[in-house]
Formats: sequence, structure tokens, C-alpha cells
Amino acid sequence: MSIPVNARVTLRAVAMICFPLVAFAQSVESDLTPEAEALVRNASHYALPDIGDTTLDSTQIIDHKDRFSVKLGLALLPMDYTSFDQDAASKAQVGNERDQFEARSLRLMLRGHFELWRRWDYVASYEYKGFANEPGDPDWSASDLNIATDIGRLGRLKIGKFKEPYAYELAGDSANLPHNERLLSPFFTSRNVGVQWSNTMLDQRGTWAVGWYNDWWVNGDSFGESGNDFAARVTALPVWTEDSSRYLHVAASVRYYGADDDLLRFRGQPASHVAGYYVDTGKLAGDHAWNTGLELLWNVDGYSLLGEYVTSSVSSRATGDPHFQGYYLTAGWVVTGEHRPYDRKAGYARRVLPQGRWGAWEIVGRFGHVDLDDKGAHGGTMDGWWAGVNWWATRRWKASIGYGDIDLDRLGLQGDTKTLLTRIQWIY
Repeated sequence: MSIPVNARVTLRAVAMICFPLVAFAQSVESDLTPEAEALVRNASHYALPDIGDTTLDSTQIIDHKDRFSVKLGLALLPMDYTSFDQDAASKAQVGNERDQFEARSLRLMLRGHFELWRRWDYVASYEYKGFANEPGDPDWSASDLNIATDIGRLGRLKIGKFKEPYAYELAGDSANLPHNERLLSPFFTSRNVGVQWSNTMLDQRGTWAVGWYNDWWVNGDSFGESGNDFAARVTALPVWTEDSSRYLHVAASVRYYGADDDLLRFRGQPASHVAGYYVDTGKLAGDHAWNTGLELLWNVDGYSLLGEYVTSSVSSRATGDPHFQGYYLTAGWVVTGEHRPYDRKAGYARRVLPQGRWGAWEIVGRFGHVDLDDKGAHGGTMDGWWAGVNWWATRRWKASIGYGDIDLDRLGLQGDTKTLLTRIQWIY
């Protein structure tokens, strides 16, 4: 599929903005205080039994020094129980949601490095999804399968299947988010196959990443029918303290979403993995969509405010070139005083690292809005607010409970759905 002239112009502009910053690029690891680092290494401090990184380091099963290494990883992703309370209009819109338990997936990981002309790091992550699969879906699937290498000051090259650099909700591990589920999923895809170039910049006070993606050879489509995706994200830290307790993160991103077989689709759930698709445009005849995103994360000690705003301008003559948008604002308070350490390499805040024996307690509130209703597209408009409590029992154990109230305007009806989600997870 050829790329329209306006797309090529915009991509050149992104490149002109990003690439001169390479001269200032440096690499940096996550910023942790010595106290937090000690807790990570030894989990016996906590009342809830856990495994510290000192023990988990023994999962190195092959280590041939500089030539080849293999390390085993394991993650038991969220085990949830969700209950629903719908009015009659909601049931008419999305059907009767049933209360249900979900053990989402078991993830097995192999990671390490090998030498082939230069050092390459690799990640192979496979998920068992047979707990709650849809009929016909495979029990096992690859979530991440990629190799990456550092090219000096020029940055890091990554090839394979991984996340596109677009939107804060997607940029890092969802287990690190203050809220339990992503809301802006209509505007991005979880993972894609492609090539990405990234680095830090501005004396470790910012990041940039740009990539091209097309999964035609994985899905068995022809290259001409499979849509090309392009994505770029730039972050900055105008405010930053060395202990990572106070910072202001700002970011902007852009994504070119190419149509598969001249069809585009936007759909999303109400921040629930087991709910149906509340907003859904269906398949729209079109060529591409330009998505833009703005991010802000303000953190002062145990208080944080996270917000995102995304838009999508769709090239679809059949529906009048509609324009979609979404946003959310999440406020958090870690009552016990901890905060999320900020990872300056990823442009993202990591999970709360509890300092006390009984872990860290966090109160979270969020309001969000997704609008997929414009011109000839009738995907619906969804508004919702959510409130909950997270217990970060250790660095790896987390339990939470949350309540949500979602209003849906779709199919000429005004529906209301209330949810109650309880969750426990362990992740390495």
C-alpha cells in the first residue's frame, strides 16, 4: 500500500524533530533509591511471603559470559472477579454482562543475549490464555518476540514483535498503572511486528522512539493489503529530583494507522477485560487514520496526577472523514508515603515499591471519556468514573478492589453499567 503525500510529509517532520536529538542521547537505567534497591533484592522484609530478586537471579540457566545467556522468567497476570449491574438500556446496547472470574494468562519468558557481529539482547515471551479463551483462539500465543542492540550514542535498534511507541497507557507494563485497565485501547494496538529506533536525550531528561510496523507475514496477508503503521513518541522531564520523588513528565506521540484491506476499526471496553465492546465503529471503509496523543504525569511524594488526551482523524470518504477522541484523568494518593520511581529510559513511572512491612496502600480515582461517534461513524460515546484501592503488598504482589460507573450513549439509548472488580496479581 502506498503512503499518501501528507503522510510522507508528516513522517519527515517527525524525523527532523527526533533525529537531531541523537547527539545529546545517553542511556540510563531505572532510578531507585538505595533503600528501594535493597527491598527489591530481598523480599523477606514483607509480611506477605514473596521471592526477592536475589533468589530470582538464580533463574539464569545458561551463561557463557560474553557469547550467550538464557534467563527464565514467569508472571501470573491478573486473577480477577468482576460483577456487573446494568440497567435495561445497557442490556439492550451490549447484551447481558455476567459476573465472572478470570485468570487472564500465565506468561513464560526467556531473555538474555547472544553475539552475532555484535551483542544482541533478546526476549521471547509466550502467554497461556486457555483460562478464558474465546472459541477458536489458540491457547498459547507470543506476546513479545524480539531482538535489540545498542548502537553507541545513536540509540537502540529493536526488531520483532513488541509495543508501538504511542500513548502512556501502552508504553509500559500495565501492572504499573494506578488504574487497573486501559481505557484508550480504541486508539492503539497492544503489540505489532516491526522495527524501532529509540534513545534517551537532553542529559537523561527525555526519550524519543520512532518505528515502522506491518504484520503481513505473520497473519498470512499480502503486503499490499496489510496496513503500514508508523508511530513516534517524545517525552521530557521539565521537573525532576534525584530521588525521583518529585517530577513532571510531559510527552507527545503520533501514530499513522494504515488500513488492512482498506478497512479500519475502532472499538473499546469500559476499562474491563471481561466486558463486551461498548464503543465500536464496526469496519469502516477507508485508507488510514492519524492518531495524536498528549501525556502529563505530575508526582509529588505520594501524590500523583496522570492524564492523557488522544485524537484520531480518519480518512474515510464513505463516512465523511470522522474525527474521534478520548481522554482520562487519574489521581492517586499513596497513603503510606511511597511513590512510583520514574524510569528515565522508558519515559514511564514504575510500580510502587512498598517500604513498610505491611506494604503500601494507594487510593485511586479516575474519570474518562471515549467518543467514537462522528459524521457517518456511529461507534458511541462512553463516559465513566472509577474509584479503588491498591495494596502493593510487596514489589511483586498486588491486590486491589475498584468500583466503576459507566454511561454509554449508543444506538439511540442511554445505558448505565456499574462494575465491581477485585484483583490479585504476581508479576516478575
